[in-house]
Amino acid sequence: MSIVFDQVTKVIGGAAVIDHVSCRFPTGQITGLQGVNGSGKTMLLRLIAGLIYPTEGRVVVDGAVLGKDAAFPPSLGVLLEAPAFLPFYTGYDNLRLLAAVKGTAGPRDIETALARVGLLDARGKKYRKYSLGMKQRLGIAAAILEHPGLLLLDEPTNALDESGVELVKAILREERDRGATVVLASHDGALLEDLAGEIFSLAAGRVTGSRPGKGGACP
Repeated sequence: MSIVFDQVTKVIGGAAVIDHVSCRFPTGQITGLQGVNGSGKTMLLRLIAGLIYPTEGRVVVDGAVLGKDAAFPPSLGVLLEAPAFLPFYTGYDNLRLLAAVKGTAGPRDIETALARVGLLDARGKKYRKYSLGMKQRLGIAAAILEHPGLLLLDEPTNALDESGVELVKAILREERDRGATVVLASHDGALLEDLAGEIFSLAAGRVTGSRPGKGGACP
């Protein structure tokens, strides 16, 4: 699933939070977004997800202009900011409720997603009893649950220990290798360098540069 930003500007409250951005996100590649808080990383992800639309310019996903030809990408997994789930439901039941919206993921998909993030043994535990790291893992499980063609992740390693970070890196490589387009926003340059095929640097809503990372496109 390819994504093209064509001179995209987004104005909120009279201020340009995204300012004349043009860039491409290729199919089957992890693309990184790097910048400090307020640089525009999350806004860029919101634009790709169809949660907001440009004030000027176009966001094009597989040839469809978001907000005109399509409301949002057709096959999408998202982790934006801090994940939130129903506190008195188990991790499994939270994913079951999400899966019921589209009906494309069944019990086996839910268990597979929980196993991939290391939460299978805690599938019967109430979400309110999860640690911060467990909550982050469940958010990642929700994003990958339906095997999306497009995966958008905002600081996915927040609250994770070293083993959790390595687990996320393995998952993202697996998603890339099955052909998913992955956009990864992080302040961690080393993480992006390791995973991404290309890294865009952002500041004040602008793309200020790009560089290659060590991660390649899907073979």
